[in-house]
Amino acid sequence: MITFITAIGLLLLGYLIYGKFVDKVFKSNKDKKTPAHTMSDGIDFVPMDSNRNAFIQILNIAGVGPIFGPILGALYGPVAFIWIVFGSIFAGAVHDYLTGMISLRHGGAHLPALASRFIGKSFSHVVNFFTLLLLILVGTVFVTAPAKMINELINSEKSYLTIILFGIFIYYIIATILPIDKIIGKIYPILGILLIVSAIGICIGMFMVGNPIPELTLQNMHPKGIPYYPVIFLTISCGALSGFHATQSPIISRTINNEKDGRKVFYGMMILEAVIAMIWAAAAMSILNGDSLNELLQNGGPAAVVNKIAVVSLGTIGGTIAVLGVIVLPITSGDTSFRAARMIIADYLKIDQKVLKNRFMVAIPLFIISYILTSMDFQLLWRYFSWANQVTASIALWIGAIYLYQKKTYFMIALAPAFFITSVVGSYIFYDPTVGLGLDINSSNWIGLGISVVITLLFFVAMKKRDAVKNGVDRIKTEY
Repeated sequence: MITFITAIGLLLLGYLIYGKFVDKVFKSNKDKKTPAHTMSDGIDFVPMDSNRNAFIQILNIAGVGPIFGPILGALYGPVAFIWIVFGSIFAGAVHDYLTGMISLRHGGAHLPALASRFIGKSFSHVVNFFTLLLLILVGTVFVTAPAKMINELINSEKSYLTIILFGIFIYYIIATILPIDKIIGKIYPILGILLIVSAIGICIGMFMVGNPIPELTLQNMHPKGIPYYPVIFLTISCGALSGFHATQSPIISRTINNEKDGRKVFYGMMILEAVIAMIWAAAAMSILNGDSLNELLQNGGPAAVVNKIAVVSLGTIGGTIAVLGVIVLPITSGDTSFRAARMIIADYLKIDQKVLKNRFMVAIPLFIISYILTSMDFQLLWRYFSWANQVTASIALWIGAIYLYQKKTYFMIALAPAFFITSVVGSYIFYDPTVGLGLDINSSNWIGLGISVVITLLFFVAMKKRDAVKNGVDRIKTEY
């Protein structure tokens, strides 16, 4: 219990202290007009207050990640808490804040456009493809996961999965096409309250049940002996660091009313997501020991664990309400996944989104592809999503490091987590036998570290070259 309470306290201190430091490094300006005002179009660029933006942001970024990921990560034991706490404070929240604020400073630009500006136009095409792939995978995962949970909640001998999938897709189409303040802006604050209440309910129920929350140990307790590094950093992503957030923050950068709202909306909501992740990881460890947790995951997946934890903690009625709060998460991330994909394609192809027909033209093919992908094995889909997710996070953090370097401010707040997560994704793709090459763990880790070192050297060479060119131009201007 001491570990859990300390972890929650550290997360709050992270927001109050490090979040303020990050905001100071970025130099947010309350007097600077935001794209919500300068580019207002009544569709995507709509000024909203910080509370509405905060609720939308937490629901956009959360998905099932801060629940399913920590539940899977709980197999490692209390050592999983370390990544949730320090990953969110020094990597995830920094990632979300910088992505959102840099986008805000560049007209609400999405990640591919930012990559084009800061890394190069040729590389932006790769980022564009990678980002769209991630968003379609996320959208698909966040269709199938809630559909299965709703079907299980109905508890009928007859499966209604196809009907539920169809219903969720209909909602996604409506939420993707309509102006952001018509559906998302109106219902998300209500759903956000349900999300928070359900997490608080699980937390209180966990203490009332009386099962002890394991205290911190550095021992890897995974029943299959899967290595902590690099696997846990992809297993627990949305609760600590997630590239998916880099696709969502620009949506809210288009509705931010004042730059000073950024710390609360971007950094703060990542910390809140980490608190949710801590609650579910602790509940999984407290209510289910490693063997029974592993058995339940094998037989029913994370959704079955969610139901078990909810019912044990809160009883049948309270548990059902809590599960409804969990179901809200993926649905409210799935709709904005497709919305972000629509925006990115429209920006890339320069298709005017004020025309309703154009929005349909861009969005419908995305839903057709996603529906086809729903037939894939969920576990395999999740593995590909996890790796693509953290590759996107590394790209976003490198963009943040470049931006801060160019602004001659403390760029290490982005470079350090960028270096780390780059080594992780490099190691994972060489180690994992399913989506990677299946090499031994030591070789994979050294290769991952080597990739990160090379990219870091290229970063400094490129920045020094840029400085030399800029100094030469400035000298010529001075002479003439």
